[in-house]
Amino acid sequence: MSPHATVRRNAHRFVAGGVPLAVIAALVAAGPASGSGDRHGEAHVVRSATLGDIPLGTFSNALLPGSVDNDRGVDLGGIGSDIYPAGRKGEFWTVTDRGPNGQIKVDGTKRRTFPVPGFDPAIVKIRVTGDTVKVLDAIPITTASGKPVTGLSNQEGRDEAPYTYDARNPLTHNPNGLDTEGVVRAADGSFWLVDEYGPSLVHVSARGKVLTRYVPEGLGLTGAGYRVVEALPSVLLHRKINRGFEGLAQLPGGDLVMAVQSPLSLPDTDAGEASRTTRLLRFSPKKKAVTAEYVYRFDPVNVVDPSEDDTSELKISSVVAVGGNRLLVEERTDKAARLQLVRLDRAANILGSGWDDDTTSPSLEQLDDPAAAGVPVLSKRLVVDLGKVSGVPGKIEGIARVDRDTLALINDNDFGMTDGTGAFDAQGRLVDSNIETSVIYVRLPHGI
Repeated sequence: MSPHATVRRNAHRFVAGGVPLAVIAALVAAGPASGSGDRHGEAHVVRSATLGDIPLGTFSNALLPGSVDNDRGVDLGGIGSDIYPAGRKGEFWTVTDRGPNGQIKVDGTKRRTFPVPGFDPAIVKIRVTGDTVKVLDAIPITTASGKPVTGLSNQEGRDEAPYTYDARNPLTHNPNGLDTEGVVRAADGSFWLVDEYGPSLVHVSARGKVLTRYVPEGLGLTGAGYRVVEALPSVLLHRKINRGFEGLAQLPGGDLVMAVQSPLSLPDTDAGEASRTTRLLRFSPKKKAVTAEYVYRFDPVNVVDPSEDDTSELKISSVVAVGGNRLLVEERTDKAARLQLVRLDRAANILGSGWDDDTTSPSLEQLDDPAAAGVPVLSKRLVVDLGKVSGVPGKIEGIARVDRDTLALINDNDFGMTDGTGAFDAQGRLVDSNIETSVIYVRLPHGI
């Protein structure tokens, strides 16, 4: 048996069946499951389950021994970057993001901190049992040689410079690093992920090794320990920092749809911050190429979230295939979210048009009304306003379709971290936000 297989076997012993090691507290629920009642005509929560405390160092070192020497009191979290049905009732694949990270302002400039720089993103299989979320398995994402990719920033000058937990000491950029978000599982058992840094689409083997990372043309990423292919439109080089690909869906025929989280900074940051227009891309795993690009238009920010007036807070965090060429698209801020139903019509494809040329002026993102300017914008229909559903937490980043009437939601708890100098105490230990990772089932009144 290979060393990698042994690590996987030991990791499975650690998490399988929800039985933890002695150093891990039992997985406990934050509260009782919510009863469905009989609520005709409105969406409502029918179940809520919570992930208990698992020390991040113990979790990580069971997968990749010696990868984390000090977890600074951080527990496993961040698995709410996406959720995808695993086949059996109540079981799902989830994925972490790049790991615990925050921002601290130093001399008036925000620095990106990585308190546990050895953390390696992982695909995590969970089971919802009663009011508890149990970890069944975990697959570390590695290079072709089995080394951890880590979640560290890739390119100096393009990505945020990484710093230690206190923002005092710089860390080294890592071209292998992935800020993983969406996840789907292919028919052959491999996984597809999306990443915010490139932004990129990442094909990963069933054992977690990166097979190919597809990035925008002209990115020039060198030094990675896996295959990198420039196969995405170069216009994506204008992605807003920390707002690359966030949502990923797998259509019935196997094609993938990736959502750019926020409008591109095209031609500049101000244009992107003010825009309500973002993009979806369709990728064919068979052709290994992007085959279509679509224009998606956010609702005004105060419609999505009545408490918010900053348009730059609008994001797409999840896209879900619901049959044919139809998708659920989640528009959200950190406090509210709405799910829209769209259809990917062939006539709406803008791939290779002038809107992919970053010299076009005004840019797509600068248009006040793209449809009025002749741009084919995807039509949409509101399915549910999650901000009005009692019991749904903030920062929902993953959505899965359980059945025609029910959705499973998962939130990103940011590993219990907050921004600022108060995130850690004087001993460098986490001051936990006490926001837990939860899976919430929502029943829809009219199905989908």
